[in-house]
Amino acid sequence: MKKFLLSLVAVLCVSGAFAQDWKVGGRIGSGFQADAQYAYNGSDYLEARFGASWIDHGTVTADFTILHNWHILDMDWTPSAGKWFFDAGVGLNVGGREHYAYVGVVGMARLGIEFSGAPVSLSLDYSPVIGPGIAYGGGTSHAAFREMGFANVGITCTYNF
Repeated sequence: MKKFLLSLVAVLCVSGAFAQDWKVGGRIGSGFQADAQYAYNGSDYLEARFGASWIDHGTVTADFTILHNWHILDMDWTPSAGKWFFDAGVGLNVGGREHYAYVGVVGMARLGIEFSGAPVSLSLDYSPVIGPGIAYGGGTSHAAFREMGFANVGITCTYNF
């Protein structure tokens, strides 16, 4: 764990030269994940989430998601509060715990607001995962469609550098 935290600090320090392109924060809902977003082509951005998920029948699993997102639309609903946005993306989700693993393709739709006067964004996203869950151990394994992947909903709050 110490090596992971040290690596995370090093990455954040090295990325200081590109700070205007980064957003970091957390996502809570179907689990809790640390969230990092890197804008690389104007409005397109990569997003990485790492943390815990509890949508698989109440058990906690390690969860990692990587997404490529496109900024689709800006909306001027509340100009004094901030700029509303809609983003969509696709990616890969993997995770698991002892004797259980899952992998799948993930889609993402996000509605959020970037607040005026504060470098903070708040958004609601739906990220359904389509793929198998694999139980293994004792010399056997069983794979089945992971229905709980459709329950992946979260609220993300990020600090915008």
